[in-house]
Amino acid sequence: MADDPQKTASEFLDQSEIDKLLAQATVEAAPKSLLIRADGKRGDAKAVSKVEAYDFRNPVFLSEIELRRLRLLQEDFIRYLSARLSLFLRMEFGLKMAQLTTVTYSKFTESLPSPTHICLFKAEPLVGVGVLDINPRLALTIADRLLGGRGHSVKAERYLTEIEVALLEDVIVIVLEEWCGQWKSEQDLRPLIVGHENNGRFLQTSPKDAIVLALTLEVNFGDCSEQMQLGVPYYTIEPLVKKMQARRQKDSAVTTVEKRASWQKAYDHISMPVRAEWDAFELSLREVSSLRVGDVIEMPAELVQQTRVLLNGTPKFIGTVGLDTDRVAVQLTKKIPVNVEELSNGKSDGRKSS
Repeated sequence: MADDPQKTASEFLDQSEIDKLLAQATVEAAPKSLLIRADGKRGDAKAVSKVEAYDFRNPVFLSEIELRRLRLLQEDFIRYLSARLSLFLRMEFGLKMAQLTTVTYSKFTESLPSPTHICLFKAEPLVGVGVLDINPRLALTIADRLLGGRGHSVKAERYLTEIEVALLEDVIVIVLEEWCGQWKSEQDLRPLIVGHENNGRFLQTSPKDAIVLALTLEVNFGDCSEQMQLGVPYYTIEPLVKKMQARRQKDSAVTTVEKRASWQKAYDHISMPVRAEWDAFELSLREVSSLRVGDVIEMPAELVQQTRVLLNGTPKFIGTVGLDTDRVAVQLTKKIPVNVEELSNGKSDGRKSS
């Protein structure tokens, strides 16, 4: 049976109405927002949570603040090392930090050039083996200087001989001593060279997925400009980093114990001038000059209750004057707040400076 041509267009839905119905159905079918925490417990969906991207292939175990503190340590290490090597080689040895980052051990070893000179070292009593990579051109230039040369850049790129490796060890020991010296506030370390290699592809001193703190240095020695890399496993320096964090927190902790004033025996014999005065009224110079012995000056009765007591020339209390047997006494009734401006502009006797 054919559709009735008399049906109006209002009985059919247009595309916009279909989209609205689909959107409404999606919202109704969607589950309510749910927050599941790391421990598996459900949390309040309305709670504000900070979501950050995390790269599981390149995990970072140091925060930005920790990396900044380590960067400051490395800058001191570079400055001291540059001065010490310049004195040892009797020639300017410029060092500059090119990069400080954390990478996996496999990526670090892959970044090592070939040929190169690699020194494997330990920092006793810490566990783990560090890697110091020196470009062969830089190593040969240093060896040439140690043999009495002028420090001109050696163009050849080859593996070092045993004699050149033995000469270079003196410089490597200085580098390792300065690196260990930067941690002296946390722990005393002793550098120990455990071997030399010329290719980083076959190194197996750490697991491939171990995190390494990699420091890249730009070296300017004479007309030779090359790089030197130092990589230390994170598990090696982790105890030092934790000690550094604990010390920082201890130094930055604000004590909440209120210090109470206590009397010291040394105060017993200190003398201080005390006087009482009134701010009665003003007289002209003529009236003052006409005063004679026996004249009576009338003062308001309430003035007795507004006696100011001065300690070492500084107003400290308000009191009331009275008689105690045969002596005139002042009963303290109120403390005068300290006015910083008056103290800064006044003299030792309480008078204002002109």
